[in-house]
Amino acid sequence: MRILFYLLSIVIANVVTARFAPLEFGMFIVPMGTLFVGATFIFRDLVQNKYGRGKTYVFIFTALLLSALVSYFLGDTLMIVAASALSFLIAETADTEIYTRLKLPMAWRVFYSGIVGGLLDSVVFVIVGLSPLGAGFLPWEAVPAAIVGQVIVKTVIQMFGALMLNQIHGMKKKDIITG
Repeated sequence: MRILFYLLSIVIANVVTARFAPLEFGMFIVPMGTLFVGATFIFRDLVQNKYGRGKTYVFIFTALLLSALVSYFLGDTLMIVAASALSFLIAETADTEIYTRLKLPMAWRVFYSGIVGGLLDSVVFVIVGLSPLGAGFLPWEAVPAAIVGQVIVKTVIQMFGALMLNQIHGMKKKDIITG
């Protein structure tokens, strides 16, 4: 189920981003799919927790191909598809490696690795895909607000995911102790 949720969250993020206008919170611009991108880092950590780092990279590359295909078939420009693939690869790799190396409880590893992954995903995608350097959807003046808006949303999602995992993990420990 973890793998299915991981892959579905990526497909849903692409579909929602392509089909819905971005949210605007004051100066911040946040594609609707960002709500699901934050969840992909949590699901990827759960996959890694169960299957290990090596197999996780197989799932990351599967997800990368799936994401690129979905993005392309939804009509995204080749630049957006490439930016999405590049940001995904960089962010997922960073998340995987940080999650692997942190010697903290699972919830903290999910939170910290997801923050870095979300930051890298946002910076790379906005600059390579949306700025004048890429597809040109955003002027340079809007790039910082687009990055910060995405980072805020992804961080909040990571925080909720980490809190939920902490509660679930705490309940499992309690069951083991009392059971």
